[in-house]
Amino acid sequence: MISSEILLGLPGYEITAAEERSGIVHIQARFAGAVCCPHCSGLDLRLKDRRRRRLRHEDWGLRHTLLELETRKWLCRGCGRTFWQRFPGILPRMRATEPCRRAVCQRHYDGISRSRLAARERIASATIERWFVDWLSHLCSERVSLEWPMILGIDEHFFSRRHGYATTFCDLKNHKIHDVVLGRSEAALESYLARVQGRHRVQVVCIDLAPAYRALARKYFPQARIVADRFHVIRTVNHHFLACWKEIDPAGAKNRGLASLMRRHRHNLTLQQHQRLSAYLREHPALESIYRFKQRLTYLLLEKGRNHKRCQKLARRFLSDVAALRCCGLAPLVALGHTLYAWREEIATMWRFTRNNAITEGFHTKMEVLQRQAYGFRNFQNYRLRVKVMCS
Repeated sequence: MISSEILLGLPGYEITAAEERSGIVHIQARFAGAVCCPHCSGLDLRLKDRRRRRLRHEDWGLRHTLLELETRKWLCRGCGRTFWQRFPGILPRMRATEPCRRAVCQRHYDGISRSRLAARERIASATIERWFVDWLSHLCSERVSLEWPMILGIDEHFFSRRHGYATTFCDLKNHKIHDVVLGRSEAALESYLARVQGRHRVQVVCIDLAPAYRALARKYFPQARIVADRFHVIRTVNHHFLACWKEIDPAGAKNRGLASLMRRHRHNLTLQQHQRLSAYLREHPALESIYRFKQRLTYLLLEKGRNHKRCQKLARRFLSDVAALRCCGLAPLVALGHTLYAWREEIATMWRFTRNNAITEGFHTKMEVLQRQAYGFRNFQNYRLRVKVMCS
């Protein structure tokens, strides 16, 4: 005979009767375990009252299930307090068992919308939202780590038009989100960073070329090495190069095919693409020299995992190229030279490490999908709770 624990998924219960009425399975059960006072754990009890308690239980296939329990009111002779009987797997004042709440939350987590789930389960939409927030809070409390990661990635992403941007703190070593904080300015983040503990554990901070994040990293993570994100550095180089190209040849810069070839690295060009680009550059000798300089600088920035001696050689080449940019006379390239010079220490540190913010950007894509599924968030704390559970 199949045990009641296997059928119900709850320990300590015995099924006394079961029948189906109007497509709903009604299960009558009783708790066979010992009853003790929840206040003093006393066992000297006197019966005061009894009643039937009907609870929504997890479905049996496509049929809804109601669990009917006889609950009793007891008087504890030890402490003199009265209480209604507590049941394992059922929280006080709840109208559904924990397996039922967990099953509904799991379906909502898997992508079923709240409105469709409410119609299917015959539960209010607000009730599902309340259950889901409690379930996420429980999962978040199990997964949360109070210690800051050794390798930290900091980047921003858009949250809403009302609240603006949010800052993501990512654990690049373990590939999970450490926390999400509303705001991206130093004034918005300093109150959060000032009260957290364990910042001394951070050894490496990877950021894009944002002065606010660099100032925060220097102030609140003084023992960490700041590393510039390689993708953002190379994108900045390409942006200023394309602006310079637009000044030299406005008509050619509007050609989307040529623009695509200009952005790419040499090793990503096919033979036909290389021939087409070379033919265009021969017609513009000044642009050809700038393009070759950009390619040389880009390949210099792609270096990674080098030792101290190799980084010294790369630093001399880099400073020489930056000096050439700052005195070339072309406004976009001069601005690029000033930017690279201001970030020279973080870029030089980039050659020693292979970590970058690609993991953080991948989580941002997942956050965008999460926002689309929810049709946007108005409550940032609900959004933060979902991100910490679903991105860790």
